[in-house]
Amino acid sequence: MLPEEATYCPNCGVPVKRIVKPTLAGWGERFGAWLIDIIVLGIFIMPIYAAMRWLLIWTFWPWDMMPHFARWAPFVDLGPSSFVYFLYWTFMEGVYGQSIGKMALKIKVTRINGEDVDVAHAAIESIGKAFLLPIDCILGWILYPTKKQRLFNYISDTIVVKMRQ
Repeated sequence: MLPEEATYCPNCGVPVKRIVKPTLAGWGERFGAWLIDIIVLGIFIMPIYAAMRWLLIWTFWPWDMMPHFARWAPFVDLGPSSFVYFLYWTFMEGVYGQSIGKMALKIKVTRINGEDVDVAHAAIESIGKAFLLPIDCILGWILYPTKKQRLFNYISDTIVVKMRQ
């Protein structure tokens, strides 16, 4: 048995390779990253969204003719901004492994096996975050408390980890 601080084998002198397990990011860090993303994207989305709403007031829009359940469902957001957030998170996390908020807080999304996330896994992971966040988080907290996964993290085989210094 090697001592914990050993860097070389005392018998043969071969360097010891240590397996370092990733440190999972906490819910507070993840919420902070999400909040940064919402604020940063909101700065760009809100003026466009406000202009579109203003134009719709002056044109015919059959919004009031839609049944009530199609306009509102609990814990589901299918608004235009949700699609923008979905595309943003899919691209940023699928290409870079991090969104702007995650970069700021030095956390990233990885596959459970430690590999980088690809766009397909990032898209699955982003569905819950963009469209079903309350359900995604609540079920994740209940079903996967030790892994700190949201439901769609579990479905996409991803985890959020702290970056090594």
